[in-house]
Amino acid sequence: MNLSIEARIREVVTPEQIEAFQRDGAICLKGLLNADEIALLKSGIDRNLEHPSPRGKVASPANDPGSFFQDFCNWQENEAYERFIFESPVGQTAGLLMGCETARLYHDHLLVKEPKTQQRTPWHQDQPYYNVEGRQNCSMWISVDPVARASTLEFVAGSHLGPWLMPRSFKENQAKWFPEGTLADLPDIEAAREKYRILGWEIEPGDVVCFHMLTLHGAGGVAEDRRRRVFSVRFLGDDMRHAPRPWTTSPEFPGLVDRLPAGEPMNDSLFPVLWQKSA
Repeated sequence: MNLSIEARIREVVTPEQIEAFQRDGAICLKGLLNADEIALLKSGIDRNLEHPSPRGKVASPANDPGSFFQDFCNWQENEAYERFIFESPVGQTAGLLMGCETARLYHDHLLVKEPKTQQRTPWHQDQPYYNVEGRQNCSMWISVDPVARASTLEFVAGSHLGPWLMPRSFKENQAKWFPEGTLADLPDIEAAREKYRILGWEIEPGDVVCFHMLTLHGAGGVAEDRRRRVFSVRFLGDDMRHAPRPWTTSPEFPGLVDRLPAGEPMNDSLFPVLWQKSA
């Protein structure tokens, strides 16, 4: 591990931050990434936008004056993404926050809101959309652009402690995953923000927002002079297990169910180990 990376991790990933991640389910690590890492990530995002995968989609309506674009699972075809994931501090940082022996890559996710995008990212949890179960996990939300407080990702502190809530499609608000009625619906957080401890940070390039896959989160649109290019990368810890679903997960991992039985650790080439704790 590069010494400068180790030094940054020691400075930024403090015991207090680890405690806050476990308690609140979301933290912001200021200045974890350096300018070279952000430049590398920008090049990967540019390539992704020029050559979207078949999984890419626009998550905003046709009448939105901007555009909210998403894409998934591109690290194996995007050299800049792969280098960033394997060579930056993100893997070790995730392992420390999760309190694990290992940190395994789950998947990458591109989220771009172009200037004037009005589409909110609705309040939701991530894990109910996925094909994994377990408590030790970490998502990172990394913007290569400055993000105003009004457009940043927000979190309900402590909501990662449960319960699981109904995942719905962002545009149609449909229950495409768990059958209707099997999970409780989300409360209307926007209608009663004062009832919740809501966390959120103004972001500069180099800052990394880290959160648990069950932490409730959402975000606003962006101003007419702002662009918000975000790379999100998700990590699995020691207790995470494969949980095949009878429906299509988001993202989908075609053929995985034939290679990896239910309840097994995510030991597959799609999910490489990025960091292992030293003896």
